[in-house]
Amino acid sequence: MLIWLLPVFTGFSFFLTWVLRRYALVRSIMDIPNARSSHSVPTPRGGGVAIVLSFLLALPVFALVDAVDLRSMWALLGAGVGIAVLGFIDDHGHIAARWRLLGHFAGAAWMLFWLGGLPALSFFGRTLELGWIGHVLATVYLVWLLNLYNFMDGIDGIASVEAICVCLGGALLYGVRGEPALALPPLLLAAAVTGFLFWNFPPARIFMGDAGSGFLGVILGGLSLQAAWASPPLLWSWLILLGVFIVDATWTLARRLLRGDRLYQAHRSHAYQHASRRFGHKPVTLAVLVINTVWLFPVALLVALQYLEGSVGLLLAYVPLMLLAVRFDAGKREAG
Repeated sequence: MLIWLLPVFTGFSFFLTWVLRRYALVRSIMDIPNARSSHSVPTPRGGGVAIVLSFLLALPVFALVDAVDLRSMWALLGAGVGIAVLGFIDDHGHIAARWRLLGHFAGAAWMLFWLGGLPALSFFGRTLELGWIGHVLATVYLVWLLNLYNFMDGIDGIASVEAICVCLGGALLYGVRGEPALALPPLLLAAAVTGFLFWNFPPARIFMGDAGSGFLGVILGGLSLQAAWASPPLLWSWLILLGVFIVDATWTLARRLLRGDRLYQAHRSHAYQHASRRFGHKPVTLAVLVINTVWLFPVALLVALQYLEGSVGLLLAYVPLMLLAVRFDAGKREAG
């Protein structure tokens, strides 16, 4: 495996983020703080394009030497380009929510076409074939994941740290399961995000933007489904690794829906946002790193090794995260 090339793509991402930051400063492409912002200083935005380009340029290179499966390459490449371009346009203007959502479903459908849809799932020792219902559920899952990644990209470094933790965790799981060839795409994504994180770690000198966050969401979703095709228990493991973002975003959305809030109305009611106002960006971002490393990865590993049934492992991993969501008022409307 051409592991030695990974630092090259990290360096490329680092350099490209610097270029994008200079361009944003010259062109005044800035994120100006408002009442719904979690930052207080005007900051360049759009740096997530560095992640997109670094990862998508790396995929064909590795596919040419048979280090990445061609169907996986087309799945990630096509969906990634589509979602990133949609986010880029939205970053620089505005796309109506209905058209944006249509584009999201189109990207998810492309991803599923090349991956072969949703594979059989393991549930308490049984294998479940869901057929077309499974494909519909997988489409909704991908669309939700890319949107929740947008929602969760609200403080410095959190989306980058989450992506790196999930990708490295997934790659390690492939290693212990004897599937090293599958580890390359998540390692490539981790390498690309690491170069960007240098500029995005608190206090951030550039923001990711919708192009980067939506791209990360759909690519991580695609990698999780690819894992399911390799081994059904691995899907549970990936869902566990993604737990911090899935639980906070889903809990917050459910509470806002019950209250009758508009879904696309800007807000600062996620648990991580409430926590960041109390403790600051850096402690919360580092807390996500610790939770992923100390809690979620060990549980995901037990599931991957089949010492723990997938749904039981998911429940075990998510219950403390739900308690944290309650503790930090996920979905609670801000005073005033």
